[in-house]
Amino acid sequence: MTADAGDRAGRQPVRVAVRRLAHGADLALPAYETAGAAGLDLRAALGVTADPLVLAPGARALVPTGLAIALPPGYEAQVRPRSGLAVRLGLTVLNSPGTVDADYRGEIKVPLINHGQAAVTIEHGMRIAQMVIAPVTRATLVEAAELDATARGEGGFGSTGH
Repeated sequence: MTADAGDRAGRQPVRVAVRRLAHGADLALPAYETAGAAGLDLRAALGVTADPLVLAPGARALVPTGLAIALPPGYEAQVRPRSGLAVRLGLTVLNSPGTVDADYRGEIKVPLINHGQAAVTIEHGMRIAQMVIAPVTRATLVEAAELDATARGEGGFGSTGH
């Protein structure tokens, strides 16, 4: 799917400026892998001459993508795990979903953790996460002495599963 093909609902795509950094200059820009995909795949940008990164079980690392973006106001980029890596290897995004704010201009880096039983080798160009561009709704908090009553009330963790 091309970057400005729009979606099935006829909405125009959001244009996002992307700057490739030197250590990721040889990598393809993130792309939607299928017509119905919500996320753009992010790749590890370790540099073509760098050694692979080996994550032992329980270890975590901040993995560079070689990309910086300029989101338009009113949007965020959510960095999420790739389900296949999570299921097969136990590799996931530590602060999922991570948020890239519209005013951030630094490199996108992905905090990965290995929850698996074996070490995972991350090589330059490996698809490590996905990025979803989403609109942001800002709220105005209004202090109140009381809140409206609901059937759930103060029931918290696990309260709706009984």
